[in-house]
Amino acid sequence: MLHTILVLCPALGALIVGLFGRYLGDRASQIITCGLMAITALCAWIGVFTYMGEPAFKVHWFTWISVGGLEADWSLRIDSLSTIMMLVVGFISFLIHVYSVGYMSHDPSKPRFMAYLSLFTFAMLMLVTSDNIIQLFFGWEGVGVASYLLIGFWYTRPSACAAAMKAFIVNRVGDFALMLGIGALFLVFDSVSYDVIFNKAASLADTQIVLFGGTFQTLNIITLLLFIGAMGKSAQIGLHTWLPDAMEGPTPVSALIHAATMVTAGVFLVARFSPVFEFAPSTLAFVTFIGATTCIFAATVGMTQFDIKRVIAYSTCSQLGYMFFACGVGAYQAGVFHLMTHAFFKALLFLGAGSVIHAMSDEQDMRKMGGIWKKIPLTYAMMWIGTLALIGFGIPGIGGFAGFYSKDAILEAAYASNGSFHLYAFWMGVLAAVLTAFYSGRLIFLSFHGEPRADHHTMEHVHESPPIMTVPLMVLGVGAVIAGFVAFGMVEPEGNWWGGAIFTGPENHVLHAMHEVPLWVSLAPFFAMAFGLGLSWVFYIAMPGTAPKIAAAVRPLDNFLRNKWYFDELYDRIFVRPALALGRGLWHGGDQGIIDRFGPDGVAGTTWGTALRIARLQTGYVYHYAFVMLIGVAVFVSWYLFLQR
Repeated sequence: MLHTILVLCPALGALIVGLFGRYLGDRASQIITCGLMAITALCAWIGVFTYMGEPAFKVHWFTWISVGGLEADWSLRIDSLSTIMMLVVGFISFLIHVYSVGYMSHDPSKPRFMAYLSLFTFAMLMLVTSDNIIQLFFGWEGVGVASYLLIGFWYTRPSACAAAMKAFIVNRVGDFALMLGIGALFLVFDSVSYDVIFNKAASLADTQIVLFGGTFQTLNIITLLLFIGAMGKSAQIGLHTWLPDAMEGPTPVSALIHAATMVTAGVFLVARFSPVFEFAPSTLAFVTFIGATTCIFAATVGMTQFDIKRVIAYSTCSQLGYMFFACGVGAYQAGVFHLMTHAFFKALLFLGAGSVIHAMSDEQDMRKMGGIWKKIPLTYAMMWIGTLALIGFGIPGIGGFAGFYSKDAILEAAYASNGSFHLYAFWMGVLAAVLTAFYSGRLIFLSFHGEPRADHHTMEHVHESPPIMTVPLMVLGVGAVIAGFVAFGMVEPEGNWWGGAIFTGPENHVLHAMHEVPLWVSLAPFFAMAFGLGLSWVFYIAMPGTAPKIAAAVRPLDNFLRNKWYFDELYDRIFVRPALALGRGLWHGGDQGIIDRFGPDGVAGTTWGTALRIARLQTGYVYHYAFVMLIGVAVFVSWYLFLQR
């Protein structure tokens, strides 16, 4: 009953406010959605204290699909992994609902926005509690639809509509691979149930499948398809281009979807299918390589962005890379650990950025900020907490902020692993730690310090956000400080934190090995963080003219990074322009040249023209009709005589 209430409360809120919000009004709509989300958050906390470490069990709702050999129940799978995810989704979504009451106070469509938030939360909860892959796909597509609605919420803005369409289309690429993976799972395992798939995975580790004339390991192909689906949802390199553009949506959307929940669905998918991935070494190598490459790619781009939300968006992309290469080296627990801590501090950073934007009269360009830290001290303090958690500030052997525990665990696991590309992942992770500290310090120093760069009117109106916005910030701030210390047991090799929810193969000893790495490996993230943060202080506080000079000295590199490695331009040249050319060709040559010409303008046009000409004979004069009759008689007589020959 607890988990049924937890999942259905957001659905109820979305249904009530979505259908009747116009009649209920703004305040009632906000109370209903926030109140129901509060129940969800409370149930999520109860679930953590009750079910963490316990064996998995199911809450059966009904039989959903029963067609031939395909059977799928609608059930909730409750174990340590889904319990952690329910806490992340439910609790942070509740805080964002509350924050949205203040942030969207001047928007005329508040009930619609709150309904969309609740709809997204319901879909995400269905995803993380799924007991079969089809039920997961329902939630997977549900969050896709909800994200489309939320990114394009301000539909009068062409940029928001374009961003929503881009997110939807790019995700369809990954989802196509995911659908193929689901079909392959049913083909090979003859079931879509997790229990059946996980129990059979080891026995199929050495089987092969023939594909396009080649022979491949069966589980490598299946997991590769699943991971490509995860790449789209979690914005990994190649399918990442939608994430920065998605910042066109309201800031609470960025915090909920693109920091704390939806983009982590891919990491959840890999962790959930760890019993299958563990027997697919080639896919794990690919996961490691893609995650490490995304990690460094997004960090390099984040250094050059000036939109405060886009900097945090690229940071999200980079941190997702950490989570994926943790899974790739076999440390699924470390990946989920970072997922949980990241949800707190990245949601804090996004909502803190929203508070800055609110204070700066909707300005998002950091070049037009500065000198405001004394005017919004609470937001400033919360942004520092989020930043210190993101860069992993802490002292080895003593402790630190949330990211200190989870990011360090990932880097230590990468070094200790025996998997392919593990050292590549380690060094890319260390370098990304330097860049993360640099662009995070850059964001703080450009936004809050130095001389004011906004106009006089904007500076006069800079003010702290109301309590409805700052209280959620402070709650997230507490999580950003203590979450890593409290949940460090997630990566302990001993104990029963996970209760079997995550599987590690008999040859996977990474959780033991990561605690025995050399001292320099443990110290490397600390020095990387200190160097990156110190460098940003030099560039933007001590010597503020240094960064533009360096950018001018390496202009080609600066342009390359500022233009995001030219991925958008490349895709425009390879996919968008040919698609437009094909569309225009089919339009002019197909629709107009064939269908219209021989359809409406051909047979139909000829029929219409003939009818008009015949209608002219209907004059009403008897001698005209007699003349036509005589012509008809002459035609019939001529035809008869012709046939008699």
